[in-house]
Amino acid sequence: MCVEKFGYMPDRVASLPQAGGDRKYFRMSMPASSAPSSLLGVEADDKRDARAFVELAGIFASNGVHVPMVYAHSADYSCYIEEDLGDVSLFSMLGSQRAGEFVRSSLAALVKMQVLSESEWLDAVAYPEFSRRQILWDLNYFKYEYLKNSTVTFDEDALEDDFERFAERLLSLPHEFWGFMMRDCQSRNVMMCGDEPYFIDFQGGRLGPCLYDAVSFLWQAKAGFDPDFRNEMIDFYIGEFVSSCHKLQCGGIVAEEAESIMRAALPDFVLFRTLQVLGAYGFRGLVQKRAHFIESIPGALANLSQLAADGALDSYAELKRVCCELAIDARFNAVADGRLHVKVFSFSYKRGYPDDFSGNGGGFMFDCRGMHNPGRYDEYKQLTGLDRPVIDFLKHRGEIDGFVGKAVELVSPTVSRYIDRGFSQLQIGFGCTGGRHRSVYSAQAVAEKLAALYPDAVVELCHREQGISDTFNDN
Repeated sequence: MCVEKFGYMPDRVASLPQAGGDRKYFRMSMPASSAPSSLLGVEADDKRDARAFVELAGIFASNGVHVPMVYAHSADYSCYIEEDLGDVSLFSMLGSQRAGEFVRSSLAALVKMQVLSESEWLDAVAYPEFSRRQILWDLNYFKYEYLKNSTVTFDEDALEDDFERFAERLLSLPHEFWGFMMRDCQSRNVMMCGDEPYFIDFQGGRLGPCLYDAVSFLWQAKAGFDPDFRNEMIDFYIGEFVSSCHKLQCGGIVAEEAESIMRAALPDFVLFRTLQVLGAYGFRGLVQKRAHFIESIPGALANLSQLAADGALDSYAELKRVCCELAIDARFNAVADGRLHVKVFSFSYKRGYPDDFSGNGGGFMFDCRGMHNPGRYDEYKQLTGLDRPVIDFLKHRGEIDGFVGKAVELVSPTVSRYIDRGFSQLQIGFGCTGGRHRSVYSAQAVAEKLAALYPDAVVELCHREQGISDTFNDN
């Protein structure tokens, strides 16, 4: 396609990291004499989505909405070439002095996209309009991918009754407040070209309530917007939408009434989006182990806790109960005390590796199965690596203490570096066949040695299969 469109082959093609989806991106550096000098090649994971993106990009661009230009595409939309907008996302700019200005301009651009006449874009979208079915899909996505993977028990019939009532309430927003719903509007999907925001990843767009996008943007878990700033920005968005939406004027809804309706609906859409993203974080993070989704869970749970405190869940008794329990899940409420927390596990390989909820992928894993196993002998089967007879058995050959010593020697430089650099978490695992003898002794010994060597680090010990835990240096 490059040759057909520009007359040149790229000088260099570099694969780019994948984000939330499964599309593959490639940066293509073109010859110095060509323009543009850099392009993005996209290998689609869903041809229907790709076709929607290509067609919508053309429609939005022709109406003055900033989106990447699509230069060429294959006949079946399996791949296409688009404008390279660079690497500076709005998310990367949120810590800058101009962050507020950029957020405001992005919301103004979002309104411009949302209020385009449906006749312009409706035939290009790949998905049916926002509906009861879609709401229940998202709510059950939360239930199956996040809630059922937690330790929270729930009454499924009562929860489904709450979902039904919640769907009715979301659909009560009048259609005058509907337009192009981008669906995944967040600061990672806004690229900054100079001072101008450009939207990407709008292929999942459809006809729906526009407020959903503003909520997605301002309540994005990792964006970490200050509540006062978020309130200021939602007020700005509502004002922009009300003044720009021709449907409201045609429906005879005056500005003051429209603003009141949107503010009344706001908590419902914040709750809905929070549950929807928790479903995504459960699947993409806890199941597929993608780090930045795991990292987003604490922020989403903080939003959930605030919603419960503000009364947004009061109409849904079972949903409120489970959300309040989820919000205090200790797995995602690490203490931000400025210290390194070293988590040392013993585990059984038969039950898989210990979960990592930090989002950094864990750390060291040591296999203890090469050592003589006391679990093969009846007199030790009911004991653990914490019991003196097992300890004596393991020490008799001299291999266990050598193993522990080498593990400490290997791990120590990393612990030192993590403390120096202000890192907060490191995970170390010791696995054996049953997670009862060799791994338990090794984890216990290493945890105690690390706690003595590094009094500034908190060492958290967990013998997973035994249900035993301890903490050292927690003072």
